[in-house]
Amino acid sequence: MSRPIQLTFLGGAGTVTGSRTLVSAGGRTFLLDCGLFQGYKTLRLMNRESFGFDPERLDAVVLTHAHLDHSGALPLLVKQGFRGSVFATPATIELARILLPDSGRLQEEDAEYANRRKTSKHVPALPLYTEQDARDALQRFEPLPFDEIDDVIPGIRLRMRPAGHILGAASVEISMNGTTVLFSGDLGRPDDRIMHAPAPIDRADHVVLESTYGDRLHEVRDSEPVIGEAIRRTAARGGTVVIPAFAVGRAQSILYAIYRLKQQGAIPDIPVFLNSPMAIDMTEIYHRYRSEHRLSDAECAGMCRVAKMVRTVEESRALNAMKYPAVIVSASGMATGGRVLHHLKALAPDRRNTILFAGYQAPGTRGGRLVAGETSTRIHGQDVPVRAEVLALEGMSAHADAQQLVDWLATSPTPPRSIFLNHGEPGPADALRQRIERRLGWNAYAVRLGQRIELAS
Repeated sequence: MSRPIQLTFLGGAGTVTGSRTLVSAGGRTFLLDCGLFQGYKTLRLMNRESFGFDPERLDAVVLTHAHLDHSGALPLLVKQGFRGSVFATPATIELARILLPDSGRLQEEDAEYANRRKTSKHVPALPLYTEQDARDALQRFEPLPFDEIDDVIPGIRLRMRPAGHILGAASVEISMNGTTVLFSGDLGRPDDRIMHAPAPIDRADHVVLESTYGDRLHEVRDSEPVIGEAIRRTAARGGTVVIPAFAVGRAQSILYAIYRLKQQGAIPDIPVFLNSPMAIDMTEIYHRYRSEHRLSDAECAGMCRVAKMVRTVEESRALNAMKYPAVIVSASGMATGGRVLHHLKALAPDRRNTILFAGYQAPGTRGGRLVAGETSTRIHGQDVPVRAEVLALEGMSAHADAQQLVDWLATSPTPPRSIFLNHGEPGPADALRQRIERRLGWNAYAVRLGQRIELAS
């Protein structure tokens, strides 16, 4: 008698971070994503808790994509004894080679800063993992190209399906004993200007579906003119637009929008700076994966040329002393770390400037608090007044909205036996559950952290 497939939701359940689903099937156990918890301190503290299983006994990890809320705990997993393979698409592996060491380096720098300034309650403050830990984890990666069916985990057939969202992003289809489970990963938008639409569902007996935007629809209003208005308004008062942006995906969308606005003459010809060595490297990768996005060679080149690439710390510091209008695009997207914090520290107190958040800001993050209206933010142990104009562009999200998620589900040739909703706050997940039941007549369930489910074959 064959063993049933068992899913245990160890992250990304009731929250949009820390995606980790333990899959047990056919005597094998693997982890679907291995992300960092982000946002509220209560969530971040979970990064220092036990994984809930023995990393040494884990057979493999399968990554849907490279964003840190899906991949960022891999160095910690390897540090704690995992010796299996990490399967991901080739583009995801390229992005992870940049993202993971950068994450380790930032954690080392933050710990060093906290120890030097004595801003931590822990003595000494220690990084979750180091840059070297991240490089050790990268040695375990193995490529699994889109739409190649492979039993890289013995007895389990894996297939990566294009999910849109960012370069390399995949929905993961696993099949065993005639039963297929499809993990959506983070689904992109069918109307995205850069990424292709997610591939339709080929077959799925069970679906694990993200629900980040399960309670809302994206604004019909195009974000590009809003970016243009913010730049024109800020330039007119002699200020700087600071745009916190994720190095993967969001930074490129922002640069492409600014490139188009400049081409149209819709914004003044003020200097634009991309101040994130990681985002610079990411942007260059778009040239190598032309088949995975909509941009032509000319558009790729324009997106890369529209900004001056800032790599050194000295160049980064000089941006804060500029006396003329400019645009600074810098990581991280929710202002949780990275060089953008130094820009916010210097520029947030000045009313002439604008802080433009592009996309979802998780509750509890600095970005989430600023968008909610906080007039002061704590950076590097100091309270910084926020007098700059603060704007949020929800329309820049790389996630499918509630209706787009339902439309993707509806591409399934037959109704799945079960649909499990993860990677969403409780409100959005429950709203999506109701939308699926109303629109499709299918039962859906919002999963809980720690919940274990046995799937009927």
